[in-house]
Amino acid sequence: MSFTDADTKAINTIRVLAADTVFKSNSGHPGAPMGCAPMAHLIFSRFMNYNPKNPKWANRDRFVLSNGHACALQYILLHLMGYPTTMDDLKNFRQLGSKTPGHPESHMTEGIEVTTGPLGQGFANAVGLAIGEAHMAATFNKPGFELFNNYTFMITGDGCLQEGVSCEAASLAGHLQLGKLIALYDDNHISIDGDTEVSFTEDVVKRFEAYGWHVLVVKDGNNDLESIAHAIEEAKKVTNKPTLIKVFTTIGFGSLMQGTEKVHGSPLKAEDIVQLKKAMGFNPEEHFAVPQSTYDLYHAKAAKGTTLNQEWDALLAKYTVEHPQLGAELKRRLAKELPEDWAKALPRFTPADKPIATRKLSESVLNKVADLLPEFMIGSADLTGSNLTRWKTAVDFQPENSGIGNYAGRYLRYGVREHGMAAIMNGLDAYGGIIPAGATFLNFISYASGAVRLSALSGHRVIYIMTHDSIGLGEDGPTHQPIETMAMIRATPNIVDLRPADGNETSGAYFFAISAKHRPSVLALTRQDLPQLEGSSVEKTLHGGYVLQEVENADVTLVGTGSEVSLCVDAAKLLAEQGIKARIVSMPSTTLFDEQSHAYKASVLIDGVPTVSVEAMTTFGWNRYAHESLGIDTFGASGPFKEVYKHFGLVPDVVAEKVQKIVAFYKKEGFVPSLARKYFH
Repeated sequence: MSFTDADTKAINTIRVLAADTVFKSNSGHPGAPMGCAPMAHLIFSRFMNYNPKNPKWANRDRFVLSNGHACALQYILLHLMGYPTTMDDLKNFRQLGSKTPGHPESHMTEGIEVTTGPLGQGFANAVGLAIGEAHMAATFNKPGFELFNNYTFMITGDGCLQEGVSCEAASLAGHLQLGKLIALYDDNHISIDGDTEVSFTEDVVKRFEAYGWHVLVVKDGNNDLESIAHAIEEAKKVTNKPTLIKVFTTIGFGSLMQGTEKVHGSPLKAEDIVQLKKAMGFNPEEHFAVPQSTYDLYHAKAAKGTTLNQEWDALLAKYTVEHPQLGAELKRRLAKELPEDWAKALPRFTPADKPIATRKLSESVLNKVADLLPEFMIGSADLTGSNLTRWKTAVDFQPENSGIGNYAGRYLRYGVREHGMAAIMNGLDAYGGIIPAGATFLNFISYASGAVRLSALSGHRVIYIMTHDSIGLGEDGPTHQPIETMAMIRATPNIVDLRPADGNETSGAYFFAISAKHRPSVLALTRQDLPQLEGSSVEKTLHGGYVLQEVENADVTLVGTGSEVSLCVDAAKLLAEQGIKARIVSMPSTTLFDEQSHAYKASVLIDGVPTVSVEAMTTFGWNRYAHESLGIDTFGASGPFKEVYKHFGLVPDVVAEKVQKIVAFYKKEGFVPSLARKYFH
């Protein structure tokens, strides 16, 4: 592969633009973009297939900047390639409302595949993108119709490789033999604290070789374009292993402070930028200057991508003629549309049906709908037998040579990697045509919270199937019993909490989660059996909260979620014996309830009647919906679940006794504060 002065000029253009961009905003990280410029230039000018006119072309190569603080690099490249990132956008870097925020955000900037903020997340996202390619290729490619064959390229850094989430994802990627995943490791030996010798001295090459990766080393990433290009070419030839290319670079290359932490997270000084531009052949009096030769180089590559996209469209048209069913399915999935009438398969229940744990009810739903929704890719973090997530006809997603599955399989064995699982699922959704769901115990969603938060921020349709949702898991004790977890989930914007109380609500929870195209859902499911309730329904679940049992002239409203709704029903029967009339409200999702009209919410939590919430978790947050709350504001306890519930007073007779005192108090006061001001917002 030959290189010319135009390549050198393009690389230097990226470096000086990075300096100008960060200087103007007076905020950002110029060093990594300047050091990564050569490898980034080669990726986008020689190896990536992309089409700025159609950023979502299904078979485009994917690029992930895992060290997202270096995002000035990516924004500059998007501008040079012809994406709708203008020079004015570069000048508005990190400014309020701009398309060039301080870290890459896929929902704000066209051409950004995934939102990479916390280090390591992008690495795991890239693994998800590579799994997506392998699965879609195995599912849809036919002889003469190679619809999916794209590569996933990633630039990652020292910080990413120190974060645990990248280790989880890298280990799984090696096991899965993801040969179209190519990571370029920007080894500049610098982190915020200084030289990495203070904390990061492991042999990364040996570590990744142990993971099952193909590893290459480029000793001069500042100047040796031929070695970088040769390494990428070699990586593409290795089809049964992901590749890590360790590239030695100098952070802030060309700056007076190059090679130090001083150029990591602060703008260059004005005089430094002057000498930088002089040294690289630019006029120091000009700012945000791009030579026409650089635009020409990138626009030519983009034009080739446009042609490839058109050829792919033509191939898909022929494919649809020869394989009409698969062609229609592919188009439907890429459009994020669901099969017609799929929801009719959701199980429905009556009070005559036997009590069943909601994790078991979840398994029933999956067995009914998984084959109707071929885009469903489900997995578990080594808890398949407890989460009950593997449906009867499932095939594992595994390398063909493993003998235990194939890439067309839709059941993912994530291993004990909760955080990696969540971040990988974000990548799977970002790839397109896939609805990812992953499972563990509810308590361990806290392990994954960094990626869960990005699911919500990015608007990924990711389904978290979280079982063993309370003290109801019993003997495993406080370390496994989630107390504060649902409060954390409910406090996170754009994510939907779903804690069903019975079979109908479990079906309703899945109906919402699968239908929601741009937000993640958390299903909190019980280990213990729950009765099928009178008054529950799939449809009512979608309101978030609804009146399960109404009475005239009520003395109190009892609000429960999940396993505590049936507890409220039993407590209401005891209260009735004492002449106290209790309405029952089921609240499977506070988030969805908040999104209803004020009139609807006021009809559920009625004025003038004290409301008491009952949940086997923290009472934190319930003051928005209830005058008094019964719950657990300590950690849990180890023991048989019925004894643990009794220990915390979450049994019908104790609840009834406490509610009786609450009703007596408000009757004595003669005044019940309105809840309207709390839930009307």
